[in-house]
Amino acid sequence: MREHVNDFYVKSAKTRGLRSRAAFKLMEINQRDRLLAPGMRVIDLGAAPGGWSQVAAEIVGTRGKVIALDTLEMQPIAGVDFVRGDMRDPVVLKKLHDKLEGASSDLVICDISPNISGIASHDQAQTVELAQLAVEFSMRVLKPQGGLLVKVFQGVGFEDFLKGMRRHFKQVISRKPKASRGRSKEIYLLGRGLRQNGQG
Repeated sequence: MREHVNDFYVKSAKTRGLRSRAAFKLMEINQRDRLLAPGMRVIDLGAAPGGWSQVAAEIVGTRGKVIALDTLEMQPIAGVDFVRGDMRDPVVLKKLHDKLEGASSDLVICDISPNISGIASHDQAQTVELAQLAVEFSMRVLKPQGGLLVKVFQGVGFEDFLKGMRRHFKQVISRKPKASRGRSKEIYLLGRGLRQNGQG
């Protein structure tokens, strides 16, 4: 707890009115890879408390759209549409499509973490499963050539997951933002150029 309170990024997030230190991870990746642009349609999976949604909404602006999805409640954010529910639920998917007004998404961003049990093998399996769900979700909502930024943890199942992502996206690159804690095994994979039906 003391480490968290004294964390530079935690303090900076509070100073800047950001909802989480994770916002700085997205800022850094975006600065390097230019993921976000005005007018884009973005879906934020596992959005609560809303740090990534805040960053995305500010960049895409009023011409764009950010839809945040989480099973947890999230306080409103200007410029962000929130849908509460599970990304596997057809009813939730229908709500998302309605908010997209018939269009597809340009980008899916996903910073989901499982509820940590402390059992390393179980937690690793959970993180890979969540990341895989994010990929499957992206297949349903992204436009051709769209992108996915997803968090995953290095460990058992990571290499297979990476191979799977490469089947779906023309380019897959890894990023470890400075805002990630040094001891953390988390890494962000950025898939660009969604292949249609796994081809191309």
